[in-house]
Amino acid sequence: MSATSGPGDTPLVGVSSCLLGNQVRYDGGHKLDRFLRDRLGSFVRFVPVCPEVECGLSIPREAMRLVNTGDAIKLLTQKTQTDITPQMTEWAGQKIEGLKELPLCGFIFKSRSPSSGMKGVKVYTDKGGVTKTGVGIFAKAFMEAFPDLPVEDEGRLNDDGLRENFIERLFVMHRWQKMLHEGFTRGRLVEFQARHKLILMAHSPAGQTELGRIVASTLETPALIQDYHKKLMQTLALKATVKKNTNVLEHIAGYFKKVLNPKEKAELVSVTADYHNGLVPLIVPITLLKHYVMLYGPAYLENQFYLNPHPMELMLRNHA
Repeated sequence: MSATSGPGDTPLVGVSSCLLGNQVRYDGGHKLDRFLRDRLGSFVRFVPVCPEVECGLSIPREAMRLVNTGDAIKLLTQKTQTDITPQMTEWAGQKIEGLKELPLCGFIFKSRSPSSGMKGVKVYTDKGGVTKTGVGIFAKAFMEAFPDLPVEDEGRLNDDGLRENFIERLFVMHRWQKMLHEGFTRGRLVEFQARHKLILMAHSPAGQTELGRIVASTLETPALIQDYHKKLMQTLALKATVKKNTNVLEHIAGYFKKVLNPKEKAELVSVTADYHNGLVPLIVPITLLKHYVMLYGPAYLENQFYLNPHPMELMLRNHA
């Protein structure tokens, strides 16, 4: 993050330009994803990127694909077999240096694109074979330059669990950047860890414990920031399963055992069991717990991002 560019009020997210409806594809078309543009776009700021146009290619243009030539995987046009690899690689290096100056919280790639696909891109051979093992030229360079930044493609984001996980990471990353921009202190890190404790428990209890050890360590500030951030992103990349979420819900319920009456306790146990058994989405027990937090506190739970990790309008916890 540049010393002169703050994180702003909402997460800054890189995205393949065609997914926002921009007509930049080889045939002059687009691949508009309405969830990204219309719903997620209401709560983040997008940085659109089209590697093919930005590296100097025209609209329309000859379609391209990845080809294994034996000594390397190259980006070639389909009909004339023109090698675009040097042009794309040079541009990608320059583009990434510019993106490093921005407080990016993540990136959404165009799936299966020879320039922007993050995995599973078709790779052809001169003998006519094809595998789905490639990574787009720009996507590969980007992920190598930003190894701890959340990345996904629009195809994978159709999966409810992957969508929730990715967007949750965007908002955690944004809060992390805001903390650094305000001026890092160990006290602020302690608060950050405390307010994210239940989120981290839902992804990995062991990861949450390790992050606590890093906070309590004697590392000097640069190493502390680096180690904590890397482990934070690694922990959040792990899936928050039903089992782990149920454990967190029961942990929260323990704070109310002395204030709820028998009927309220029975309802909370029942709703949590229904979630665990796949009968209701996570939002149901969360809503009930938020009601009790509003009535009874404590401040520790009021400050937990687990109960409000991202805007409710995104409806990320509404799937069973």
